Amino acid sequence: MKVLVIGAGNMGLTYAQGMSKSKLLKKRNIMILDTSEEKIKELNEISHFDVYKDLKDCVPFADIVFIAVKPYHSEELFKAIAPLANKEQIIISIMAGITIDYMKDLTGLDKVVRAMPNLPAQIGRGLTSYIASEAVSKVELILVENLLDTTGKSILVSNENFIDASTGISGSGPAYVFYFMQSMMEAALQMGFSKNISKVLVSETFTGAVELFNQADHSPNKWMDMVASKGGTTRAALDSMEDNNVNELIKEAAFAAFNRAVELGK
Repeated sequence: MKVLVIGAGNMGLTYAQGMSKSKLLKKRNIMILDTSEEKIKELNEISHFDVYKDLKDCVPFADIVFIAVKPYHSEELFKAIAPLANKEQIIISIMAGITIDYMKDLTGLDKVVRAMPNLPAQIGRGLTSYIASEAVSKVELILVENLLDTTGKSILVSNENFIDASTGISGSGPAYVFYFMQSMMEAALQMGFSKNISKVLVSETFTGAVELFNQADHSPNKWMDMVASKGGTTRAALDSMEDNNVNELIKEAAFAAFNRAVELGK
């Protein structure tokens, strides 16, 4: 089985590296295509993959075509792939907002998978939600899941609306966490801590909180109640967030990402 990854940016290369460690594939069974001469040179120097810059040299020989380019390149790319592809190939796209029907129409292929990963895939802790067209068999779906799982965990969703929704939660979500971390680090600096100590204070707090959350079946509200005592310091912080409507603002941000994903699909 050969896999072609189109687009050697952060996510494309992340999946190529992850899949190369899978027992399902060997490194020489992974092809990577990019149009940037600089990127091609870099890939030839640092990887063991077969590197290409022309679709006709690799698309016809791939069993699975993994597409990791910006959504605005989709129409041009799909039209270029169409005459080179065959009906048994599986297309896996991680482009935000690009629907299954759109991919099928432009490529002429029936076996299409739409997936939404997130940045922690770079360290093997990613979460990818995905959905496949009806032409993808159960055996092929297991294969797709195993490939996606090489960068973390994957979740099969029941309809495409949940792909857009997961864009607003897990896809864009790491940026929300970094936003919160940045604010806390700035507060620590203003309190007089050094940059290094501020980073440790914030990063270890987030790591510890997430581990606690994962190790017990408590809701976030329950955990907050366990930390915050009446009239205490934590309650003062939480009251400030409530007064400033932070809860609603975070939800509005998630829906903004979700709505943008829907817009891209139109």
